[in-house]
Amino acid sequence: MSSTEHVQTIEQLARPTPLLIRHSPYFIGAAIVVALAASASFDGYILNILMQATTFAIAVFGLSVVLGLCGQINLAQAAFFGFGAYAVGIGTADYQISYWLCLLAGCIMALLAGAVLGMTTLRLGGHYLAMVTISFQQVVTLVMINAIWLTHGPDGVGKIGRPALFQSSQSYLAFCVAMLALVGYLVWHLPDTRLGRAMRAVRDNELAAGVNGIDVFRTKIYAFAICAVLGGLGGGLFAGGFAYISPDQFSFAESIVFLTMSLLGGVASPIGSAIGTGLLILIPEWLRFLKSVPGLYLAIYGLSVILIIRYMPDGIWGFVTTFFDRFRRKVKLPAEGLPLVLAPAKTGGEMVLEVTGLAKHFGGLKAVDDVDIAVRRGGVHALIGPNGSGKTTTLNVLSGLYEATAGRVLLDGTDVTTMPPHLRAAAGLGRTFQNIRLFRSMTALENVIIGAERPGNTLIGNGGEAALTLRAMAALAFVGLGPRANELISSFSYGHQRLIEIARALAANPTLLLLDEPAAGLNSTEKLELHELLKRIAAQGLTILIIDHDMTLVSEAAQHITVLNFGRRIADGESMAVLRHPDVVSAYLGTD
Repeated sequence: MSSTEHVQTIEQLARPTPLLIRHSPYFIGAAIVVALAASASFDGYILNILMQATTFAIAVFGLSVVLGLCGQINLAQAAFFGFGAYAVGIGTADYQISYWLCLLAGCIMALLAGAVLGMTTLRLGGHYLAMVTISFQQVVTLVMINAIWLTHGPDGVGKIGRPALFQSSQSYLAFCVAMLALVGYLVWHLPDTRLGRAMRAVRDNELAAGVNGIDVFRTKIYAFAICAVLGGLGGGLFAGGFAYISPDQFSFAESIVFLTMSLLGGVASPIGSAIGTGLLILIPEWLRFLKSVPGLYLAIYGLSVILIIRYMPDGIWGFVTTFFDRFRRKVKLPAEGLPLVLAPAKTGGEMVLEVTGLAKHFGGLKAVDDVDIAVRRGGVHALIGPNGSGKTTTLNVLSGLYEATAGRVLLDGTDVTTMPPHLRAAAGLGRTFQNIRLFRSMTALENVIIGAERPGNTLIGNGGEAALTLRAMAALAFVGLGPRANELISSFSYGHQRLIEIARALAANPTLLLLDEPAAGLNSTEKLELHELLKRIAAQGLTILIIDHDMTLVSEAAQHITVLNFGRRIADGESMAVLRHPDVVSAYLGTD
């Protein structure tokens, strides 16, 4: 079957049910809740509690994206919340601008601030990122307090307007609940989109995400920007709901409250975020009767939060879902569909990979020094050498994880020397790692889908999510793990995890596949199975560059061998001749 016929067949099989139909129960339930919010009779106190919980939850949804999905910490959510609130407050109260324009302006301001903050800080990561976001939060708070000409300073902004359609508190609450339901649906569905999968991959393993075609830095920025815009939206709704705002409502302490709400309910899910928000707002109200005893109210409140976080590390919703997962019937596996087809691009010449004068120096250490490699199309080429000879460093330079000190790398006729990992993946480079790098929170199928949606994969066509699933199932079936597609990575043995990593690379339909010690840690039976797998891959015309210490596997699988020692090439040529070369024997066995 040609690649064109394969794409047409996939498009015919990939006919997913529209989302609106599949998720109709959610929309029906949301409509009922909105109707109740609009018609039920609440006193002013209850209305305020519900208004606060609803608007806060939208901001906390943003933390579900940046922290729960992408794994990046944000301790400045109250600042973005404040952008939205002050845009609505100042715009409607001081300048009588339309509420809708002010709400839009607040969201855009928060979006731009989040994107700029992300672009300037997200390369730091970890505690450095936390420190920067704290500093940003403090700066914004100081501006709110001291820029009296703009923000009215500590006195705050009053008489904030609402939309003409929602002038009453009851109708405005219904509007906020509708917005909460809409945002909640989008955040709930985000993990199953291409962007959401990219965020999850970045959270689990940035290196693996990059070599599978994901722009790690851009993905982080998107996550941070989405978090910020949801903060701005929540703030704008909050300002309209309470008609008064002041700087103390958007301080660093409020950012900590948002973070606690997210962690309390379960940061990985918008449902958990909503639960955490509701509880953290309601618990103080439930304990109001204890306020007559000094300190007791705060002690019980703090102890409740600590106990929940301590004994439910994944949050309340995470605990609930984990408990019920053991009783849940396994999800029906998608059909494996078509056999795996590999159709590597052939835009270059006879050589798929041409490396000339490659060098990588770490200070005074020359890990790779003036190495030339030429990998012929459609063959298996081995790169071998003793421990510390520079093999893995070479692969890391070829895949863009390290920047070359000198030299040139051509992949299928394209100069990729200065390209980052995700662009090399788009150009047709796939790889596995010596230390397995899978996305641990995902199933085998989800891991392989990320490989299948590599930019430039011509075998997916326009079938969308269903086509990706079919391609991933074909890759898993090719390595013998199709029936276990819906199992989490943690349930697989070491050898099977290696096969999943290979399946992920194959699903991307690369032009060149780099295998970094695929036999490491495998028993003799698994090595034989790996050898047969390599034969089946090579039979479809995919070019392989393999590193391994198993000389039996190398001699049987590879037609051409390049040997490194102390970072320099000492032999190159036909397999058996190279293995008998005196310099190679000396490098491995030493000399008298």
